[in-house]
Amino acid sequence: MKLSLREQLTAAIFAGVIAVFSQIIIPLGPVPLSLQTFIVGLTVTLLGRKTGTWAIIIYLLLGLIGLPVYAGAGSGIGAVLGPTGGYLVGFLFTGLLLGTLLKKVPLTFFWVILANLISFIVTLLFGSIWLKIANDLTWTAAMLGGFLHFLLPEIIKAIAAGTIGVLLLRRLPEKFLNPK
Repeated sequence: MKLSLREQLTAAIFAGVIAVFSQIIIPLGPVPLSLQTFIVGLTVTLLGRKTGTWAIIIYLLLGLIGLPVYAGAGSGIGAVLGPTGGYLVGFLFTGLLLGTLLKKVPLTFFWVILANLISFIVTLLFGSIWLKIANDLTWTAAMLGGFLHFLLPEIIKAIAAGTIGVLLLRRLPEKFLNPK
């Protein structure tokens, strides 16, 4: 993946934005929700597959080296290999899928929201599978706790990321953001 200096700097800036949004936690029920998936979706929507995925990679690497950038100021290999690490790994695949989908569809509200929703479901699937393995849960327990519990919030985040993404893409000059 070859990136220009401008794309590398943009990815680094957005990695920082992902880190900041990951610290915004909404206390709902037994499992608090962070804005990680929202900002991952918005990042890829705005920057496209290549630069957006690079921003996610930088974000994940920052956490792996010990910077407290994951939700709840988490970091390190323990966070990635722990019960919720599948969601972090899923972000990488979410970025690749979302960027690919957005290259193939018109950048309208409907298509961008749908692409974000499909991609967020990938994150939930990675997280649920990882949760099952890490905690030795049944598939039912893992899907209930790791997927269904988060489905409605992820739908809301997908709508928000898609809507804000399309609005920003329409208003900002093409030289700043070019997802195609």
